[in-house]
Amino acid sequence: MQHLVQMKITPQARPANDEEGLNFANNLIYPTLKRCQRLQEEGKILAGGPISGTIGLALVVETDTLKELDQLLTSLRVWPRMETTVTPLTTFADRASAVEARLKRHQEEKALAADSQS
Repeated sequence: MQHLVQMKITPQARPANDEEGLNFANNLIYPTLKRCQRLQEEGKILAGGPISGTIGLALVVETDTLKELDQLLTSLRVWPRMETTVTPLTTFADRASAVEARLKRHQEEKALAADSQS
């Protein structure tokens, strides 16, 4: 299963001064970036990265189960301080197949309607 994961820092978690900022970067941001690099090397993070200009991540993640997805996300040190949105993704082939089936049904219904009028 692939998911689009978007994580943005919550307003109350934003560091208020330089000292908090250094602690935040040292204890949360840097370890999260290193963990994401490892997950990318393992093939769990397929694409994405840090969002430019803000404290956030946008990732395409591959997992076999929702439990594995949850464990992956909660393994990121910064996760408790982030607002996280997860969007399930389908494949282009699966969506094309679904659209193809719908188009076929529409053509069959149109043919039936034409036959019943003649």
